[in-house]
Amino acid sequence: MSWGTLRNSGQERELFKRRSFVAIIAIILLTGVLVGRFYYLQIIEHETYATISDRNRLQVQPVPPTRGLIHDRNGVLLAENRPVFSLTVIPEQVSDMDALIEEIRGIVQVRPEDVESFQRRLGERRRPFEPVPLRYHLSESEMARLAVNRHSLPGVETEARLVRYYPYGRLTAHVLGYVGRINEQDASRIDQVAYAGTHYIGKTGLERVYEEELHGEVGYQNVETNARGRVMRVLEREDPTPGRDLTLSLDIRLQQVAHEALGDRRGAIVAINPETGGLLAQVSTPGFDTNKFVTGIDHENYSELRDSLDKPLFNRATRGQYPPGSTIKPMMALAGLASDTVTQSDVVHDPGYYKLPNSSQVFRNWKRGGHGDTTLYDAIVLSSDTYFYKMAYEMGGAEMADYLEHFGFGSVTSLDVSDERAGILPGPQWKRRVHGEPWYPGDSVNMGIGQGYFLSTPMQLAATTSVIANRGARRPPRHLRYIDGDIPARHLLPDVVRPPVEMGEKSDWEYVINAMEDVVHGSNGTARGISPGLNYRMAGKTGTSQVFSLEGEEYDEDEVAERMRDHALFVAFAPADDPEIVVSVLVENGGSGSATAAPVARQVMDAWINGFPEVLTNQAIPGAMENNGPSGRDPQ
Repeated sequence: MSWGTLRNSGQERELFKRRSFVAIIAIILLTGVLVGRFYYLQIIEHETYATISDRNRLQVQPVPPTRGLIHDRNGVLLAENRPVFSLTVIPEQVSDMDALIEEIRGIVQVRPEDVESFQRRLGERRRPFEPVPLRYHLSESEMARLAVNRHSLPGVETEARLVRYYPYGRLTAHVLGYVGRINEQDASRIDQVAYAGTHYIGKTGLERVYEEELHGEVGYQNVETNARGRVMRVLEREDPTPGRDLTLSLDIRLQQVAHEALGDRRGAIVAINPETGGLLAQVSTPGFDTNKFVTGIDHENYSELRDSLDKPLFNRATRGQYPPGSTIKPMMALAGLASDTVTQSDVVHDPGYYKLPNSSQVFRNWKRGGHGDTTLYDAIVLSSDTYFYKMAYEMGGAEMADYLEHFGFGSVTSLDVSDERAGILPGPQWKRRVHGEPWYPGDSVNMGIGQGYFLSTPMQLAATTSVIANRGARRPPRHLRYIDGDIPARHLLPDVVRPPVEMGEKSDWEYVINAMEDVVHGSNGTARGISPGLNYRMAGKTGTSQVFSLEGEEYDEDEVAERMRDHALFVAFAPADDPEIVVSVLVENGGSGSATAAPVARQVMDAWINGFPEVLTNQAIPGAMENNGPSGRDPQ
């Protein structure tokens, strides 16, 4: 058989044509499907996929507002914002966080506590793609090393942030408080939209009280990013509204004088302008550096503060509750006169003790042997316990509580101090409610000299003493003076004036004030030791409050452990005829109020009335305005 008889050329051509036709049809169909798909994606679904693309390329980012500043009454900056370079990580852009941290550690120093804090923040609730800080306060060399290695660090950013800074951290710790990072507890109570992009919030003190004014309003910006999420350019921006600046009544020079007057002792000082209620100084010692809390205090430093026996974190001026002791005797005198329990001419024999009628219980005077025949005036000047024992017994607990309540005892006295405690103003109803026991005559006797259940704060003592300085007008203490430099703060803090109930005749007020002057200037006054060289008239009252009592034994300070000694107190205002300043002083375990607390008050008043030492005006307090007269005071 020949080769030609085996091959059929016509049949092969037909087969090739059929196969070519099928291939062309398949190509046409597949091309149609592809074109149709292109049409569907680019024409029909154009807007949908363009939006998705823009979302990947464009982002709306919040722009946090700049926090408002805080100044003292003379314009000295007390709280400012400083730029700090930080290393942050966006967790959503990191596949292996542990490996990334190890790589970062090879470039810059990262402490174990930094990693611990970072891990804790990762576990807290936060917004998606929100950077989490790993290191603060990067140096220029560290910034440069991170920039060189940036290509190998996905999700890592270095950014400049404004961070709160307190130039006088220890001096103002218990007044301003501090800001800290927003945690889960904060996030649950704030408006998430209003705080978008904001990392810090007021935690304590005035930073917390005036958070709404200081925070401002958030802004926004549209940015274009690359595939790795890095910002390439800003397309549109709506600027945030900065927080409002606050001006306080506080004078940082007086704050420093008060702080130095207390020295290393545990105690508190509160100074008030009685005309307005403006707080001129509020000191609690020992203090602490608030700047350590802003970006997160490490465990070692926090434990040291928390566990210290001196309790530096505790605000003694507003939260410390102590028996007021004899500092309440001027208020008790006014209450006795107003209730007709005593008169200005009544004489009580003071043998050095008081014995309840039909009882063997004896209440000792601070002076063994007593003061002899004593008028109410003498009882204030000499601080006779016996006179006030008798008067308190005759008034009774209910009537004493009623009068003392109108001075401000037993309640929060200030308008913008967030952590002030109310103290305890005891009485029959209070004791029945709290202890489930009846009120005994001995309770009244102890209450009459500010002991027993009676507790008050240094802030409260200053506020109640201001009522006497104002001859009856009660103006609650306040820190805030102006907003944004010149807007009076009255719309936030109304000028509240609450006179007490009828507290006797005008002559009674002058009678008590004259006696308080003789406490300082009289030859027998308990605070006469501070009068030499005093070129103005001061009205004051010493006090000593017991930490514990000795039954049947005489108190000997030298034989008692330091932390079990009596607290020293002193309240005063000056000049007595037209007061410009009211001061309350507490020195924990300081012993005698006349020997310990009164000299401290004199240092504070001397600075305010006679003018500050030049070293404070020109060196220690940079940026302070020039004095308006010798003390730098003005009517506010």
